[in-house]
Amino acid sequence: MHILLTGGTGLIGSALVKHWLNQHKLVVLTRNPAQAQQQLGPEVSTVQSLQQVDFNQIDAVINLAGEPIVGKRWSDAQKQLLCDSRWAITEQVVDAINAASSPPSVLISGSAIGIYGRQQQQFIDEDYQPFHAEFSSELCQRWEQLALEAQSATTRVCLLRTGIVLANEGGALKKMLLPFKLGLGGRIGNGEQYMSWVHLQDMLRLTDFLLQHPTLTGAFNATAPNPVTNAEFSQQLAKVLHRPAILPMPAFVLKLLLGEMADLLLTGQRVIPAKLQQAGFTFKYAQLSDALKALQG
Repeated sequence: MHILLTGGTGLIGSALVKHWLNQHKLVVLTRNPAQAQQQLGPEVSTVQSLQQVDFNQIDAVINLAGEPIVGKRWSDAQKQLLCDSRWAITEQVVDAINAASSPPSVLISGSAIGIYGRQQQQFIDEDYQPFHAEFSSELCQRWEQLALEAQSATTRVCLLRTGIVLANEGGALKKMLLPFKLGLGGRIGNGEQYMSWVHLQDMLRLTDFLLQHPTLTGAFNATAPNPVTNAEFSQQLAKVLHRPAILPMPAFVLKLLLGEMADLLLTGQRVIPAKLQQAGFTFKYAQLSDALKALQG
């Protein structure tokens, strides 16, 4: 297939490029083609603008572009950047798909389980309502609405409601490793908030699954079937690393350090991938202990 990727140098995007390198013809949209080429290899084509892409020749679009949501305090300017970096590119991709006379057969577009907002202990599948009104939910709702405007008789749209992607190369796990390795890890706040996670390899496999199954459309929870509380996650990570996990991070300290963004870490969702499982997808890493051992064991 001829595949266009946005966000191709990010954690998931760059792993997808490696995963698909010998199977498909790949084009990556990037602000820095030389740097992307260096990172992804000479076999990958890079473009700086969607105007350089003939959408009549593209079979699939994987739209993952967006400023990382965790990393900087959510000032008004940072919130605007988080929104613009997702919404603007999605709008441009959708316009290009809709303008094509022979458009791509599928758009797989990024989203996140943050769309549900903070939830309690109940299991959350793709049909769950109502969303809890807060910034992360509003960000994802608009992102999804824009992507769905590409849906037509010729183009199907799949939305990836991604959880916490576990990988050694980046993301949440990489940030957590140093304090845990030093024996300074522990639960965050009361530790009762649920963490819905997915191993990077399963993230690649499920994206490929959606690409290969032409009947699948709509939102999919990209999370392993067994979410755990933050306290359990902390204990399991410490166990794999053979370290104690006895130093909790108090909620008020996190709020002082991170402001509103702390809510992402102090609240959570217990998300299950109901639609993927109904479609016949099986997770290689369904249990957290297996995922952590594969990465850190």
